[in-house]
Amino acid sequence: MKRIFLLLSLLLCCLSVAAQEEIADSAHFTTNVSDEELMRRLEAMNPFITLPFNSTVKNYMVLYSEKMPRQMGQMLARSEYYFPIFEEILAKYHLPLELKYMAVIESHLSPTAESKAGALGMWQFMFRTAKLYGLKITSFMDERLDVEKSADAAARYLRDAYNVFGDWNLAICSYNCGFGNVRKAIQLADGKRDFWSIWPYLPRETRGYVPAFTGAMYAFHYAKEYGLQPADLNMPVEVDTFEIRRNLHFRQISEVVGVPLDTVKLLNPQYTHEIIPGNSGPCILNIPATWTEAFIGGLDSLYVHRAADLLNPQVLKNIEEAGVPQRVAYKVKDGDILGRIALKNGVTVAQIKKWNHLKSDIIRPGQILYIYKK
Repeated sequence: MKRIFLLLSLLLCCLSVAAQEEIADSAHFTTNVSDEELMRRLEAMNPFITLPFNSTVKNYMVLYSEKMPRQMGQMLARSEYYFPIFEEILAKYHLPLELKYMAVIESHLSPTAESKAGALGMWQFMFRTAKLYGLKITSFMDERLDVEKSADAAARYLRDAYNVFGDWNLAICSYNCGFGNVRKAIQLADGKRDFWSIWPYLPRETRGYVPAFTGAMYAFHYAKEYGLQPADLNMPVEVDTFEIRRNLHFRQISEVVGVPLDTVKLLNPQYTHEIIPGNSGPCILNIPATWTEAFIGGLDSLYVHRAADLLNPQVLKNIEEAGVPQRVAYKVKDGDILGRIALKNGVTVAQIKKWNHLKSDIIRPGQILYIYKK
């Protein structure tokens, strides 16, 4: 038995966090920490949002605190930069600050995370929900990738969900599976409105969502007890924000000011083509505070540097005409082949295979294929 758990632990170290969470749904992890101590620690946290301790919650507590030290180190480092942003936004709407841990479950605090279903950003918004909550999506920018604006939209969604269900665990559930699925689960549970009562009636992928939330919150709270330390990710200590009113390319900023290109990308992930479209309206640029003086001093030459190359009118036109890809679900019919489906939807076979993780051209009737159309 010990050998099985050793092999499982080694496997977990090689998997993504999402894959580890899937394993946690069916695996049963062991720990040297007693159940009594785990319950005491959970109670001592005194969070506004929590779940009663049971084997499912324990599994996620052990997963985050003991089975993924490398990934937890990365998330701890990112949290030092992102959590203060989330806390300020949550406080603005008078929401529990613990909701910040949802971003750990959603994206592992990666601002450019993308799901198989097409959700984007740290808070994993789908296209329609993003538009509903006022996030701008154009040929040049996608505010689902904007750390502050997506967090603000998530806070407003959670506020609305709590107003509907009157329970934070159910509000958190709805963020994962939607209002409709939570309402359905409540009906099937004879009107009961607590998480464990509706748990059997939730979509499978949602059942572990709130326990994972509790597990992540526990691991962050007791990181030192488990020897978990923030990784060295070179996250900026201080960031200054500028309003940009003219088109500006990331490479102009990097080459004139000196800010590493990867740093400009990290702090401004919402600009999907490395171009800040200031001509169409005021846009925000974030750079490390250590480069602020150089940025201001270089303004005279910044906008003209390689402008004919980087901001060529034809380049801008091509981006504009490419449009915004939207995901559609196509149900395979009898006689369908990938080539015909690709032609009908104006995409390539290679793209369909990539989007749906297909290793061959073989498809079957009734299969759902996701296609991103302009």
